[in-house]
Amino acid sequence: MQQYRVNGERLWGTIIETAQFGGTPAGGVSRITLSDKDRQVRDWFVSQCTALGCTITIDEVGNIFARRAGKDNSRPPIAFGSHLDTQPAGGKFDGIAGVLAGLELLRTLEDNHFVTNAPLELIDWTNEEGSRFAPTMIASGAFAGIFTTEFAHASKDRQGLTFGEELERIGYLGKAKAGDHTLGAYFELHIEQGPILDAEHTTIGVVTGAQGQMWYDVTITGMQGHAGTTPMPLRRNPMLACARIIDGVNQIALNHPPSGLSTVGLVQVSPNSRNVIPGSVYFTIDMRHPDGVQLKAMHRELVTLLDHVTEETNTEVDFQHVLDMPPRQFDARCVEIVREAATGLGYSHRDIVSGPGHDALNVSWVAPAAMIFIPCEKGISHNEAESATPEDFEAGANVLLQSVLAYDAHL
Repeated sequence: MQQYRVNGERLWGTIIETAQFGGTPAGGVSRITLSDKDRQVRDWFVSQCTALGCTITIDEVGNIFARRAGKDNSRPPIAFGSHLDTQPAGGKFDGIAGVLAGLELLRTLEDNHFVTNAPLELIDWTNEEGSRFAPTMIASGAFAGIFTTEFAHASKDRQGLTFGEELERIGYLGKAKAGDHTLGAYFELHIEQGPILDAEHTTIGVVTGAQGQMWYDVTITGMQGHAGTTPMPLRRNPMLACARIIDGVNQIALNHPPSGLSTVGLVQVSPNSRNVIPGSVYFTIDMRHPDGVQLKAMHRELVTLLDHVTEETNTEVDFQHVLDMPPRQFDARCVEIVREAATGLGYSHRDIVSGPGHDALNVSWVAPAAMIFIPCEKGISHNEAESATPEDFEAGANVLLQSVLAYDAHL
């Protein structure tokens, strides 16, 4: 099989070019899903793929599929991609690295007039980040049948705007039914978002699977009151309850070493005034573990914690379990193909388990899937300081290219 190589300089240029869509003064990117900036980068993506002769399809949850014809278009496509949305103060690589590596793959095949046996499909998945609409990866989940389209469309942001309304507003409410076609396989390139590859000076992470995660939305309600007149014993303070729960959530992860993780990343206090005892506090909880049994144990400990704290503080709790993603192993054949591609190209590599969730996890329920990690400096991600090198980015794209071609060659 011909070992084509991507054009690393061109690939890096697309990172610089796309960073203008939502670019921040600190050098990061703020491109929240279904925002005007998201629409702009989507329009750019569609124009680039159309210029390569790809057929564009948009489904009812806004996923964009750019299909390049193969020799036998009756075969299900070999797919690859990631996402274009970012965190509110994100970096230039999270998600879009996989989309741009896929775009460079298509450009490289065009440069060499190479036609694969099966069609190829480059995908941009909507709302991978979940920072605006929960749960995370809602659109790839709809494609995989994990969520219904109605559920996705009804998801609301903190301003009360729905996912479906915002899709329509930016012009990406497609007509194709979510999950209307089969994928032959799916490969996704991503920065590691952790420190292992960078610390070990390893170029490629061969991702064998991902840890499980659970997300929760919690609202504690008490009694709003004057900070200068309400005696301490008579207070029903939801902020006090929130503080104790945050400490307890941290302890739950410490109870399940070394892999247990827990985070409270968002807190909203009402009415949020310095001389008012809050009436309610809304916050989120994110818990993760690679062992499904331990993750369920963490969940039980959380339920006990909430009951204990709210009873102790005379407050009430509304507890919504918004995401339950079990640990997942990727397809053994796809993983081996990635490993062989890294070996054949002479890149240092190691097997690795993903800490974050990715669209590939949802897709893996309906198609053989695997992932490729490249290092990011000091493991920093979801941060404007996120950084990766042109050389590692090029290496990852070459592994993606060779993995796709290897899978196609053995159909």
